[in-house]
Amino acid sequence: MKLYSDEELAEILDQDIFHQISEAADHLGMECYVVGGYVRDIFLERPSNDIDVVVVGSGIKVAEELKRMVGKKAHLSVFKNFGTAQVKFTRKDERGRRKEIEVEFVGARKESYSHDSRKPIVEDGTLEDDQNRRDFTINAMAICLNKNRFGELVDPFNGLADLEDGIIATPLEPGITFSDDPLRMMRCIRFATQLNFEIEPETFEALQRMADRIKIVSGERIKDELNKIIMAPHPSIGFEYLQRSGLLQIILPELSALDIVEEKNGRRHKNNFYHTLEVLENVVAQTDNLWLRWAAILHDVGKTKSKRWDGNIGWTFHNHNLIGAKMVPQIFRRLMLPMDMKMKYVQKLVEMHMRPIVIADDIVTDSAVRRLLNDAGEDIEDLMTLCEADITSKNEVRKKMFLENFRTVREKLTDLKEKDYVRLLQPVIDGNEIMEMFNLKPSREVGTLKQYLKDAVLDNKVENEREPLMALLMAKAKEMKLI
Repeated sequence: MKLYSDEELAEILDQDIFHQISEAADHLGMECYVVGGYVRDIFLERPSNDIDVVVVGSGIKVAEELKRMVGKKAHLSVFKNFGTAQVKFTRKDERGRRKEIEVEFVGARKESYSHDSRKPIVEDGTLEDDQNRRDFTINAMAICLNKNRFGELVDPFNGLADLEDGIIATPLEPGITFSDDPLRMMRCIRFATQLNFEIEPETFEALQRMADRIKIVSGERIKDELNKIIMAPHPSIGFEYLQRSGLLQIILPELSALDIVEEKNGRRHKNNFYHTLEVLENVVAQTDNLWLRWAAILHDVGKTKSKRWDGNIGWTFHNHNLIGAKMVPQIFRRLMLPMDMKMKYVQKLVEMHMRPIVIADDIVTDSAVRRLLNDAGEDIEDLMTLCEADITSKNEVRKKMFLENFRTVREKLTDLKEKDYVRLLQPVIDGNEIMEMFNLKPSREVGTLKQYLKDAVLDNKVENEREPLMALLMAKAKEMKLI
């Protein structure tokens, strides 16, 4: 972070777009300010292309005046119901590259809310009113664009000090801020996660107290914030805040339920919630694939339902991967996540995440690796990434053994791929030929014969060639009394 004087801010804003906005507002005799994330990101030294401008008066009129000044190059969109307007245009930067600029205009306003809705009653207001309604102090700063005060910072809630100290706090009493718009609770945790900031104690206490208010927010909006948390550099920060605040129990109870350790006869199982966060961080270190990160988050959600006590071996979680895979569609549907191939991909990884671990816990056989590759298909690399991330044992000897065996699995996978595994693993005699050969319609018998040939190929009992497979097929058909 870097601190700037008003004079230095004026230099940073010494760009055509800000001078044009300034000229448009001055021409109409209205105060105008650049606000919110753009101002925050100046001090954080982060690039930002989205410019939000508050006008004490009509934001739409200033947008229309800017459009008139810029001419045909600018595209104006007006949203009268919301009292906002947007101006978009493309400019070349100093290197000659085309850059799209987007400016949102809104009139300064004050808002009031009813208890059961996020839709505010809006009235015209002052800059102070507008800053009061902002979600956090670091987003409530404004820089004046009018010519006589160009570059002047207006920071009534000491947002700059909170930025410097790494604190997320609300401008007003946090209970009011969160009650007015409960989505701000998710945004609070999202900003703390993305910026690696602390949530101020009074603000966090309000999160805990008001958590139940999140129920009036749509799954769509919650999903958007959750995905931004997941894509942060260290999403475990956000999930820990979500759990401690009580929000996770409401929006993702299946994950929250893993935060428990039971002991019986002196034997404890690990805390699977914190194990999941560790797996998630391991995956994050390897990829920015949102859906692979989701697979990490959900890979053990079946453990709550599958947990059993066995007097001989202790706590068990048999088939938690299969149970968890069945839970994935319910979770995606509730959170309004896509119910398409992305959901099926996450479900597949959750279901299969134990397979490489089972292989790596034993002698790594060619047959097991061939079956793994056949079932995982093009998702094999992501599955291996997830499974390696899942090795969080504190027993360094056992951890080293697993990772060594995973290396062997990867070598065998590479070897199979180089040999064109699709051709190698799909029997040259297919179902259509089997039906024609034995005068069968699609039936259980055809499926049995296909699987018999496939198992023989996968287990490397015969070469994937017509003559040896035909011999096996005839023998099996005779056994089934088809010939």
